[in-house]
Amino acid sequence: MCFSFFSPRCYIFIVILSCLVSTAQATQWIDYPSSGVATMTHYTLPNNYIASCGCTADSTHYPTAALNQMAFGSSTAYGPACGRCFKLTLLNTFLSDPPFFPPQQKSLVVKVTDLCPLSTTGWCNATTSGPNAAGNYLNFDLAFPSSSIPDDFFPSDQALYGYTDFGVWNVSYQSVDCKPNWAGSKSAAALGSVADLGDSVCCPVNPTGDVNNTCPSFSDDNGIP
Repeated sequence: MCFSFFSPRCYIFIVILSCLVSTAQATQWIDYPSSGVATMTHYTLPNNYIASCGCTADSTHYPTAALNQMAFGSSTAYGPACGRCFKLTLLNTFLSDPPFFPPQQKSLVVKVTDLCPLSTTGWCNATTSGPNAAGNYLNFDLAFPSSSIPDDFFPSDQALYGYTDFGVWNVSYQSVDCKPNWAGSKSAAALGSVADLGDSVCCPVNPTGDVNNTCPSFSDDNGIP
């Protein structure tokens, strides 16, 4: 038993407990490979809106997406996924009957600028304990419609299904360098974080996973669940 904070036994106990807490925090996030299969949904992001990462307003003029919270790496503000770029390729729908396999597999490169909050339902609810309802641990929530993405990006067969928006797709994803792959990489105004928000934002130009160019977890650093 620890009778005094300053006793050696108590100090060792506190250090071990601190390490266990830190480890628990570090391992709650989904550690995903650089390529694989994910789900993709879409949501409305207003033009020039400053999303969770704090990327510049001009980033919304190019393809962006939110990533599910436990892969994003923070429950609020910025996380390690901020600024990362991924090539997403449409594979098939799976809620439609029958599933739809497009004749052409369209792709685009997105930059992660936002988080899709964890919930008990929906497609952003994967945790380290289990995937979402499609069996995937990642969900990319594409900012769409967008002036940077063709209106017909999502294919369909309206004659067969009676509608054009399937809502959710299986996609393949591949982590890629933002430069030169992301369309916004050639626009200085679309890169980086909002300048006047200081340490409350983090949107690297081309994060690689290195500690020097990748965002930490805002919620971990600030003790937010």
